[in-house]
Amino acid sequence: MDKKYEIIIYWSSEDNAYLAEVPELPGCMADGKSYHEALSNAEKIIEDWLETAVKLGRPIPQPKGRLLYA
Repeated sequence: MDKKYEIIIYWSSEDNAYLAEVPELPGCMADGKSYHEALSNAEKIIEDWLETAVKLGRPIPQPKGRLLYA
């Protein structure tokens, strides 16, 4: 399964953590105390999101690569 989804990582002062969003997978988001932890957590949550979609018979979006907006 292709897992080349865009991940947007940014600092959230409100959460006091880095947040990592995966725009192509609705609701797919992770956080971490460091940039690298947020990225690692996002990679794990992408796998969980895809596994859950397969189990529920939901469509899986194809990665589009770089978005034209963010």
